[in-house]
Amino acid sequence: MSLGIVFLSEVFGTAMLTLLGCGVVANVALKGTKGNSGGFLMVTWGWGIAVFAGVFVAAKSGAHLNPAVTLGLLAKQSKEYAPGVPVDAASTFTYFGGEMLGAFLGAVLCWVAYKQHFDAEPVEANKLATFSTGPAIRSTPWNLLTEIIGTFVLVFVILTFGGTPSGLGPLAVALLVVGIGVSLGGPTGYAINPARDLGPRIAHAILPIKGKGSSDWAYSWIPVVGPLVGGSLAGLVAFWVPAIMPAVAG
Repeated sequence: MSLGIVFLSEVFGTAMLTLLGCGVVANVALKGTKGNSGGFLMVTWGWGIAVFAGVFVAAKSGAHLNPAVTLGLLAKQSKEYAPGVPVDAASTFTYFGGEMLGAFLGAVLCWVAYKQHFDAEPVEANKLATFSTGPAIRSTPWNLLTEIIGTFVLVFVILTFGGTPSGLGPLAVALLVVGIGVSLGGPTGYAINPARDLGPRIAHAILPIKGKGSSDWAYSWIPVVGPLVGGSLAGLVAFWVPAIMPAVAG
């Protein structure tokens, strides 16, 4: 498979992920929408369905949709990122690029769909929340640790039980994301994906959103670094578990 196909697959898949994921937050958070005040459970299910759709769209590339998943496969010493896509520097950065661009584009389309509601929303934080995550209690070490743990769960389950996300199955990955959201999403809003947070945050900074306020760049590194660390740790543990478990069992 050519890297061009991989790139486009990840762009379209990740764009679908953030369009639907940011869209459900907009529906809950913004003034005057049909889903206004629908609650956190509505958001978690919306993100799960967003993952479900994104994995189907990006099936050809293995549907990483997330640099933490790509790094997890790399740390696990996988030979291929997807059938016919060897693990090397060129393919790694192709995945990263497609994921970031797709996340940005999906957020832009979300803004287009909800343009009138963004204009009507008086609270700056609600506008930013549509695009990116933020902590319930701001504490750098604890927020970072929460993102590491949540992403570890995501990537470890994917790598251990299903290989790539498409191998595990779109529905299983979607339910896993819902489970992480309702279980571990309370402290930080569970970015668990650097592209999902950074791409839309850049869109928030660039787009001409009425009264948008700050993009909170002081916090922005946490939902990038945390997931990258969590995904890498998951890959390392997933690599060693097959070797360790028989010894422990014996």
